[in-house]
Amino acid sequence: MDKLEDKMTIFTPEDFQDEEKLIAKTAELFIKQDVSPNISAIEQHQYDVTRQLFQKAGDLGLLAIEIPEDYGGLELNKKISGLVAERMGYGGSFSVSYNIHAGVGTLPYVYFGDESQKLKYLPKLASGEWIGAYALTEPDAGSDALRPKTNAILNEDGTAWILNGEKQWITNAQLADIFVVFAKTNEGMTAFIVERSLAGVSVGQEEEKMGIKGSSTATLILEDVAVPNDNVLGEVGKGHKVAMNILNMARLKLAFSNIGTAKQALQLTVNYGKERKQFQKPIVDFTMIQEKLADMATLIYGAESAAYRTAGEMDDVMELASKESMVHKIADFAMECALNKVNCSEALGKIVDEAVQIHGGYGYMQDYEVERLYRDARISRIFEGTNEINRLTIAKMLYKKHAHTASTENAAYQPSESNHKYIQLSKYLIQIAISVIANAQINLEKEQEYMRLLADMAKDIYVMESSLLRAEKAAYEKMKHLMTDILCQEGYRKIEESTIDIISAAETNEPILKTWLDDIQHLNIPLHQNLFMKKREIARSIIDNPKSIS
Repeated sequence: MDKLEDKMTIFTPEDFQDEEKLIAKTAELFIKQDVSPNISAIEQHQYDVTRQLFQKAGDLGLLAIEIPEDYGGLELNKKISGLVAERMGYGGSFSVSYNIHAGVGTLPYVYFGDESQKLKYLPKLASGEWIGAYALTEPDAGSDALRPKTNAILNEDGTAWILNGEKQWITNAQLADIFVVFAKTNEGMTAFIVERSLAGVSVGQEEEKMGIKGSSTATLILEDVAVPNDNVLGEVGKGHKVAMNILNMARLKLAFSNIGTAKQALQLTVNYGKERKQFQKPIVDFTMIQEKLADMATLIYGAESAAYRTAGEMDDVMELASKESMVHKIADFAMECALNKVNCSEALGKIVDEAVQIHGGYGYMQDYEVERLYRDARISRIFEGTNEINRLTIAKMLYKKHAHTASTENAAYQPSESNHKYIQLSKYLIQIAISVIANAQINLEKEQEYMRLLADMAKDIYVMESSLLRAEKAAYEKMKHLMTDILCQEGYRKIEESTIDIISAAETNEPILKTWLDDIQHLNIPLHQNLFMKKREIARSIIDNPKSIS
């Protein structure tokens, strides 16, 4: 993997300018003043309320962040889009509806629409007049979404495509005015723009879900729907390019939304812990609770550092890209988008779990908001590609990039300051792991446990590195350095354990195996620090100043 010292200065949340922070504040106030008071109505599927909220969001410009100015948008970048998605993450089910509309419901037109399609649809999507949805998943094709059974046949005069099939679990289904639908043609999978008003389009009943109850989820049914030839999105037979590139960006947007929800859970938990007393003192004064709070804050810091780094790097590349090369540039970030999706969704899962635990029995009651956050969070590890599928993406791209350069003879690291050394040693270990897998000729497609471990190693290194670069940029902010210390020390331990697991499984020659394990055992790692004290200091800081969480 790349040397840390070769990295450019990364973008961090501290780099946002005042006018950009005002956009975030607009989203924050919208959630506080308009969405939160209506959570109950939203969860009861009062669609008129949700529609009004979309129109208000449109009036505020929150639906137009990434839409070009020529089509009624603000033409802002991925960083600001991420910041808005993060603030919208406080909005419960509405944040899911918003993300689908502003992400996969809108971006296909931005990146793949022709001029007439952009002029026709983007202004309506930007204003909230129309609500967008994305129809890829099918009853028999969940993770294997690129092989749809929904089919499209060109009519005899070549003016329209006749679509038949069903799309399952479509977010915004009951609300949407327009769908991006993927169907099988003789030329291959193709993306179509399907307006709800077309004959033969119908929507099934609302699904009864575990969480995100306020977002509409239903089956889209297509029965001999005649879609005009002009409504092919992108090229016939090239729908996979639309699907995968849009999903890449959706994964990053979901990561930001997860960060926002994680911050909400931590804020609620700190406030509750300061008020809740046991044994005559607030429970936040107990060090086991402080450890939990510090772990929650540290996960958020790492997730935030990595996600904004990726958004910043995407903006830098896309700013210089031509319209023709834009899609290829997006595809180059598939690993990072998948990595952030996995990291942020799993960080959120741990955080809401601890939030409920700290609330105790009250956390299990619907009177307390963390109960809803806990249920709502679970879907994040499933949609926009399950985390298992995303791990396969990460591992394939990592292996392809490094297998030909990784060598058990040439792998090396340069000793340096503690956290730098943890990262360099971690990269050294991942090179060893890839080399051993390559030498053993492991079939990764069949033995996916190796891919899971490689993906987790890549994820942890990316988070460690992003956190360290951010901390070094904020030289005098002690909390960032403390959290980076924790992420690097604990991250290295996980990577070392994963490397041992990979070598132990792949290397069948016992003497060689023993040599590898002995070498790892004798690596010159930094002296481990007292993480208990660091976590207590982090916890005390957020207890004394809960506003620092945002």
